[in-house]
Amino acid sequence: MTMPRRRPGRPRRADAPPTRERVLTVATALFAQRGFDAVGLREVAAAAGVDVATVAHHAGAKAQLYDACFARVFAAEQRVLQEAAQRAHPALVAGPRQALGALHCLVDVFVDFLEDNPETTSLWLRRWLEPQRHVELDVRYAEPLYALVVGLLNAATEAGTLTEPTPQVTVRSLVWAVHGHVTALAAGVRSNARERREFRAFVHRLLDALYGPADSTP
Repeated sequence: MTMPRRRPGRPRRADAPPTRERVLTVATALFAQRGFDAVGLREVAAAAGVDVATVAHHAGAKAQLYDACFARVFAAEQRVLQEAAQRAHPALVAGPRQALGALHCLVDVFVDFLEDNPETTSLWLRRWLEPQRHVELDVRYAEPLYALVVGLLNAATEAGTLTEPTPQVTVRSLVWAVHGHVTALAAGVRSNARERREFRAFVHRLLDALYGPADSTP
């Protein structure tokens, strides 16, 4: 029996690019650049090289697509931070010097992630320009990450390796500082190499000021 020939130029199913990922990638970039209201599904479809029906099939209506973009960047950030948190936890409860060293490493991981994925910062900053809208995104995709790091600080405080009376304030302040740093990089305010080096040094000085010098007696 002769099998029907595949039409020229038509990719096999296994060879087809991941359409949903392509749609989410371009949608994330567009929402990060211009915000929710200024981006339409037709624009997303054109940028992804598909039709509007395909966008709707893979992501639903615009609000669902917007949510999916946040879910996508959240999943990547959560994976990195959870791995870093697992590595940090034993040191955070081992002694003051070990705890401070673990916090330095954890902050480095977070700064590295946002420097390498600036669309995460841009997407969140656009959302926060209208703090009363899309509040559910914060509940689903920001609060769990805050809680993860707050939990680490609370564990270290309970173990007596550091003293942190307001972990929520500390974590939010550090997060905003890093977002501001990434925004400055994107704007080209200063040379990227110098900005990266000086910001990293600042964050480490801040941790030392909060929790004691790195060579504290354990």
